Amino acid sequence: MANSKRTLFLKRRLRVRNKLREVNAGRLRLSVHRSSKNISAQLIDDVRGVTLASASSLEKDLGVVGKNNVEAAAKVGAAIAERAKKAGVEECYFDRGGFLFHGKVKALADAAREGGLKF
Repeated sequence: MANSKRTLFLKRRLRVRNKLREVNAGRLRLSVHRSSKNISAQLIDDVRGVTLASASSLEKDLGVVGKNNVEAAAKVGAAIAERAKKAGVEECYFDRGGFLFHGKVKALADAAREGGLKF
């Protein structure tokens, strides 16, 4: 019996998040969500249950509204790194969810690293 793409995605997301929670207990989480039209990132404190910073390709000040490409992902990564610095965060762990670390997700991670985030 073949698994659907959605089922495989959900299994991969659970596997990635559970593994990351074991290894990085107590650290902040940089969570990425990619849709067909946008990409967004959040810096989350799971202990307190709050989002410290967020960035999305829907924000007009980033200049990438309506675009979902590698350049837009890089701008979102740079923005989340800048906002994390303002919030006093230098270290976190990267939660790619069920998305493969390739293309837009990789561009976002690389831009966040260049912006000063360590993960």
